[in-house]
Amino acid sequence: MIEVININKSFDGKPVLKDISVSFEKGKTNLIIGQSGSGKTVLLKSIIGLFEPDSGEILFDARSFTKMNQKQRKAIRKEIGMVFQGGALFDSATILENVMFPLEMFTDWDHKKKRERVEFCLNRVNLENVDNLYPSEISGGMQKRVAIARAIALNPQYLFCDEPNSGLDPKTAKVIDELIQDITYEFNITTIINTHDLNSMVEIGDHIIFIYEGEKKWEGNKTNFLNSGCPELDNFVFSSSILKNIKRS
Repeated sequence: MIEVININKSFDGKPVLKDISVSFEKGKTNLIIGQSGSGKTVLLKSIIGLFEPDSGEILFDARSFTKMNQKQRKAIRKEIGMVFQGGALFDSATILENVMFPLEMFTDWDHKKKRERVEFCLNRVNLENVDNLYPSEISGGMQKRVAIARAIALNPQYLFCDEPNSGLDPKTAKVIDELIQDITYEFNITTIINTHDLNSMVEIGDHIIFIYEGEKKWEGNKTNFLNSGCPELDNFVFSSSILKNIKRS
């Protein structure tokens, strides 16, 4: 579990996160949703330490990440997997080298053991015979799956995904959503997904928080967000005419 307690963050005197508190549970797909500029990306980056909150506390399974020194934070980061928007693969490295990168950084395993772990992770995301290819030689959906394989290489306790469906067609996006959810359940990971994809909310939103202008306006799940009672969320969700028809029905 990851707990966020009364987090505040400002840039140049402008508040971006305003007293946000939320718990993200283990073994669930936790979604942070909101329109562009709402603060959801800043919240995600604050949780993983890319931004320092102005006040508040972040706990990883009761361990205060906020109060840790750099050495302690480095130990925690070994337990974190990250899927960046766009995949963020190394263009000049093969698929094998991309997935092996965190193993090279954080383990002293021999090459055989690292290679076996890479193969396991690639097989888990349904990729075979791509080891010697480069990112430019595979599709966008396959690149996202490679990014997921790299993210789980260290068998993380926590998985963060920043807009994992960005740039994907709906069919491929659904495959990525289901893959992330399956991995979350299978390995009992605390997964946090930053997204504005409404399909993800419907399909895999075990736990959802809605951020609006830096505030947590609503919290729930995929079964009750259509009747949230939150005007800002309704405006965000039902801007689609299709979803308006769903609500009326």
